[in-house]
Amino acid sequence: MTTVFFKKIIAQNPEDLRVISALCSEAKIKQSQIKFLRSNKVFILPLERENKESLETSQKINSILKFEFIENSKSKNINQNEKENILQLLAIDLFKKDNNFEIVLLFLNNAAITLSAEIVEATLEDVR
Repeated sequence: MTTVFFKKIIAQNPEDLRVISALCSEAKIKQSQIKFLRSNKVFILPLERENKESLETSQKINSILKFEFIENSKSKNINQNEKENILQLLAIDLFKKDNNFEIVLLFLNNAAITLSAEIVEATLEDVR
């Protein structure tokens, strides 16, 4: 019997967020599963990504990408009425704007989601 280990990576600075971005690049996200819990200041993306940590690149992993302390969320080139749309994440960028950070989730076909936060707090956690 093989033991299965689930990863949990926490990002609290730009370097950590780059690691999560690399692990999540080319991940598939069902648009209807993206949630912004405004009252809790949490933004959640369930995603299916390739296992880039091992040599078995064909293995798919279900993960949750969670951003905390999110003040605002904006989307660009994403039709909110197409709930069954599958987005492909290309990268996650981080910019400093005044006293806040802007976390930009870049998707295929020039789509993007921009999150505004006072601090960087992201978690990538594998789920079964």
